[in-house]
Amino acid sequence: MSGVQKSLIFDLDGTLVDSCAICVEILDEMLRDRGSNLVVDPQVARPWMSEGGPRMVAALLGSACADPDDEIAEFRARYAAKRTERSSLFADVEDGLITLREAGFTLAICSNKPQQLVDKVLADTDLAHLFSSVVGGRQGVPAKPAPDLLEAVLEELHVRPRDCLFIGDSEIDHAVADRLGMPFMFLTHGYAKADYIPNPDRSFDGFRDLAGTILAGAHA
Repeated sequence: MSGVQKSLIFDLDGTLVDSCAICVEILDEMLRDRGSNLVVDPQVARPWMSEGGPRMVAALLGSACADPDDEIAEFRARYAAKRTERSSLFADVEDGLITLREAGFTLAICSNKPQQLVDKVLADTDLAHLFSSVVGGRQGVPAKPAPDLLEAVLEELHVRPRDCLFIGDSEIDHAVADRLGMPFMFLTHGYAKADYIPNPDRSFDGFRDLAGTILAGAHA
């Protein structure tokens, strides 16, 4: 594996897990409890998934949103009470991660989702044991595309940006990788905005092809 990135850092939502359905379910419950007739359109919701909880919740609750701090606190409490099913994993994610780890890669997570929810999602989907570092959002630390969370992963792994590869599903993930000079690969099945144009040579429609390309590079 000489000359290749030995540490693979993944975004979570939209990259490994399709969390849109559970988020829409929670928001629809909140709207009903507020007596609203609004229903969240999943296709409208998808691009908001990468924006972070407060902005997403405020935007998708729309006119039913009261105090944003109270709304995001309720949303996260409801999320913590729900199980993330293994069926929400994108195709080939589990097998691909296992293959990459068995090939000698170190795997990590860097997500804007709050740490306790990241930990719960990974436990619910039986992926937690595959990762050597799991960094989620935390109080007082700027979210991606600020570099702070990604720098925390580097510190935990004791590695340099050039020794890592960041894999994500949005322009936010691409931006944070660029800020640290870290190579980036893009998965198209996530929550990028429609006007985001990824590098076609580093863009993949599925996890199997992405994992295969990484493995091929390790053996080149």
